[in-house]
Amino acid sequence: MSDPAQTGQTGIAEAAQPAEWASSERGEVKSLADKAYEAIKQQIITLKFEPGAYLNEASISKRLGIGRNPVHLAVRRLVLEGMLEVMPRKGVIVKPASLKEVLEISELRLLNESYCVRLAAQRATEADIALMERIVAQGEQSARQRNIEQQMLLDRDFHCAISAAARNTVLADLLRNLHARSLRFWFISLVDQRHGETVGREHAAILEAIRDHDPEAAEQAMRHHIEAFRANVTRHI
Repeated sequence: MSDPAQTGQTGIAEAAQPAEWASSERGEVKSLADKAYEAIKQQIITLKFEPGAYLNEASISKRLGIGRNPVHLAVRRLVLEGMLEVMPRKGVIVKPASLKEVLEISELRLLNESYCVRLAAQRATEADIALMERIVAQGEQSARQRNIEQQMLLDRDFHCAISAAARNTVLADLLRNLHARSLRFWFISLVDQRHGETVGREHAAILEAIRDHDPEAAEQAMRHHIEAFRANVTRHI
């Protein structure tokens, strides 16, 4: 139990601080929490923090050189996003990679991303298409170099570019969350070099349909892409 006297002194000290100081401190904590969030998330999706592994906030804090409070906030955020899981009386673990989650994510992507790519085929501008072309070209280069992490990030960028081209911010937000939860499964999938090579061809087919402003072909290419992802990941989990 905290010392009432110490609690009172802390309250007075906080009350005496100018509002801009308190605001600055909160901003700094938020900035560090964001930094910790990105760092921990990257370790999860690249499997450096393996599925089922227990995480110790003190160790992470020391490893990242970031205070315990920002790390704690980052961990809470990742729990809410479904990447970490609280085990009662044991601690926090990296959520195990499950076939059930892959299938559920794929079902939602098939439903929502098929519609999204139809909109993109109808609404994409020349600037949207030029961006997708650059991403696809970079993805092909990463595949040749066997840079799995870069391939994974470029895949995310490609799908985000399609979402932006659809001009529907609510749909883009929904898909952004699905893509974030898919990333570590993409990392598992891309360990298979053959799949890494086929992803480039699948992206190229989607891009061609968008460039031709052909919603039917775009949906067909997207569904094939997602189904190939689902089939490949299930072989490696």
